[in-house]
Amino acid sequence: MIENQSDNIKNPENSLEDNPKGEISDSVNKDKNNEHVSLEVNSEDSSQEIKDNSDNSGDTLNTDARLEQLEKEHQTLKNQYVRIAADFDNFRKRQSRDQDDLKIQLICKSLSAILPIVDNFERARQQLKPESEEAQTLHRSYQGLYKQLVEVLKQQGVAPMRVLGQQFDPTLHEAVLREPSEEEKEDIIIEELQRGYHLDGKVLRHALVKVSMGPGPNADSQEQIEKDRVEEDLIPNENLTDEK
Repeated sequence: MIENQSDNIKNPENSLEDNPKGEISDSVNKDKNNEHVSLEVNSEDSSQEIKDNSDNSGDTLNTDARLEQLEKEHQTLKNQYVRIAADFDNFRKRQSRDQDDLKIQLICKSLSAILPIVDNFERARQQLKPESEEAQTLHRSYQGLYKQLVEVLKQQGVAPMRVLGQQFDPTLHEAVLREPSEEEKEDIIIEELQRGYHLDGKVLRHALVKVSMGPGPNADSQEQIEKDRVEEDLIPNENLTDEK
């Protein structure tokens, strides 16, 4: 054993030969490889981080664009809703107005059909003059019916026009006759031929009237004409006196 140790001391070169240089180079190469792998890993991590940041940036841009698009769509839909709501409100008002107009037209048509009956009652009251007791009883009976009919018309908003002495208005009156009048000015109603009626302030039936054309030749003209006639009569008488 001692001999072996001495042999090792004596032959240190042999000991070095037993640990070849390849092991040292392998260790160095291994360290270099580890460093290279570490650099590659770090580079890959950096690339992945850059890629992730790029993806995040792209996602943010896409989100902003999508948000802007949704806001535009929302505004468009809101405007459409406002227009539809306004159109519906106008339609509802128009329908209500049309229904009211139709209702008024139907009422006017119905009441206009009753007005000739009222006219006949009024003519009968003006023309008939009952003398006997039986005739007076009959007269009072149909006059009672006439009053009931007039009361019903009043309840429906019907009111007669008062036209005598009023200025002629073509929106209310219908002129059937025109004649000169010494008492009234031109376009003044001097006679009511058929009574007109209002329905809640609107014309249910125009009144048939006679309208004044104003006075004929004025009083001065008439006096001048008479004066001329008198002078003409006096001139021959004066001539006869001179001849005598």
